[in-house]
Amino acid sequence: MKKRSRLLLTVLAALLLVLAACSGNGDTSKDTGKDSGGKAPEKVDTSKFPLTQENNDEAIKGGTLKVGLQSDGPFKGMFLYELYEDAYDAEILAYTSNSLFPTKEDFLLDDTGLGKLSVDEGAKKATITIQKDVKWSDGKPFTADDVIYPYLIIGNKDYTGVRYDANFQNIVGAKEYHAGKAKDISGIKKVDDHTVEISFHKISPAIYSGGDGLWGYAAPKHQLKDIAIKDLQKSDAVRKNPVTLGAFVINKIVKGESVEMVANKNYWKGQPKIDKVVISTVSSATAAEAMKTGKFDVLAPNYPANDYSAIKDLNNITVLGRPELAYSYIGFKQGKWDSKKGEVVVDENAKLSDPNLRKAIAYGMDVETVAEQYYEGLRSRGNSLIPPVFSAYYDDTLEGYKYDPEKAKKLLDDAGYKDKDNDGYREDKDGKPLTINLAGMAGSDKDNKIVQYYIQNWKEVGLKVELTTGRLIEFNAFYDKVKADDKDIDMYMAAWGTGTDPSPIGLYSKKASFNYARWTTPELEKQLEAIDSKEALDNDYRAEAFRKWQETMYEDAVTVPTYFRTELIPVNKRVKNWSIDYLSKITLEQVELTADEPIKNQ
Repeated sequence: MKKRSRLLLTVLAALLLVLAACSGNGDTSKDTGKDSGGKAPEKVDTSKFPLTQENNDEAIKGGTLKVGLQSDGPFKGMFLYELYEDAYDAEILAYTSNSLFPTKEDFLLDDTGLGKLSVDEGAKKATITIQKDVKWSDGKPFTADDVIYPYLIIGNKDYTGVRYDANFQNIVGAKEYHAGKAKDISGIKKVDDHTVEISFHKISPAIYSGGDGLWGYAAPKHQLKDIAIKDLQKSDAVRKNPVTLGAFVINKIVKGESVEMVANKNYWKGQPKIDKVVISTVSSATAAEAMKTGKFDVLAPNYPANDYSAIKDLNNITVLGRPELAYSYIGFKQGKWDSKKGEVVVDENAKLSDPNLRKAIAYGMDVETVAEQYYEGLRSRGNSLIPPVFSAYYDDTLEGYKYDPEKAKKLLDDAGYKDKDNDGYREDKDGKPLTINLAGMAGSDKDNKIVQYYIQNWKEVGLKVELTTGRLIEFNAFYDKVKADDKDIDMYMAAWGTGTDPSPIGLYSKKASFNYARWTTPELEKQLEAIDSKEALDNDYRAEAFRKWQETMYEDAVTVPTYFRTELIPVNKRVKNWSIDYLSKITLEQVELTADEPIKNQ
């Protein structure tokens, strides 16, 4: 196990569903991304990407920041932290952030934001103290009620979101409130207008990274309190005119296409230096050209790594890069989500229930070639479900699933999957035709090539894999199908953004709705509990608990990591005071512009 490094990292976002389209494939002609001369693309030295836009030009007064939201479909427009589910809404919410806690070294919560956290481990209590004299964007005072109200939203029996999970149930009284047996959550007490006390069933190290059920955002009770919880999702207060504590306020929305924001004159850090932010969707096919012609100042959530060559030589932008708090993976459907019980139900007869079949699929993927040829080294094969940026818990001694088609073939042979009719494809154990339905997200032309390359990989070991619907699926439709446990999906390619807390309980526990593979075992539940246990306050104990969990996930092969990721953020050279450094103290109100319009490539 690697020792804890001194890499200083912080992050703005909490748990995100997906940070970028997850693909990794090639076509049936075995296109491996080489250019017309037959040479492989030059591997990128990721350590040389800058983290901050250097701009010493004089700033203009005000101006409008133009943000391209790279998406091949409309954004959902769920502008409340308790309800949003994907990276696109999260990117918009970042400009209107109601975050209580910034983070510091090793992703631990800092006390320099709106809220200060103190923890009494013995009493299993946490106290949140918020700053005084802070106002919401509509001028109303920010109080302890706004810290408490998100818990009452998430815990309500009519809550329509995805965050009532095992973590949230760690709050004393949360289950009783959710069951309708109590009017409030007994473990949450308002001490005074600026202080909240929360009691937990257990305290683990996760709380210092925003886990254990601690919620990191405020919600404007004065705006939301008269809206039924079941109606929040479709309310104007969430969809059109949310009140915010952030640097900007939503002013105008074209549904699914664009959002115009204006500077928040009541922002607690001071009024922003730019007047407006306009966020507009841009397709993956036109994103590079849009940056080249100066249509946007910045692209979000990030630029596709498999298309880096299209922007790397543009002279009107700076390409910023950093290790991403995310990993790509392939998931194998093992059951269903019981919404009434709020838990995973495993189907022992799932098509991919045999772990040896799943392992063979994993060993049959030539991830290494895809990472090198299509991503130019901006992706690397993932060996575990903990990204390397979590240096205290990432274990570089784990091998993961290296490409080994011969091993894949042997696993299939030994498990009884054999080609009995000599058509090149293996039948199942009962001798019946076996077709595995794969779902993936639509993106650039390279995404299609990558998925076809993997399908060819699997064909070479005798597995017939076909795309669900016959093609890659638009982002929102993809997740709708995956969340609904669509009967036509046997496995799927996706990605997780981890947020600041490396704890996997919110993604892989029996009570986690994000557990899309729908897999649980008693042993796995024990290991997840150990990671976030009282004993895990000892860092060595927790590191070992992480190790055991990662080994179990490897053996179960239900969620298999494919890539670790370097994220790219192209920024126009007229932008000043822009940084993606996790430790940067530069925040949105400091951003400036040095020209009236984005600079065009010359």
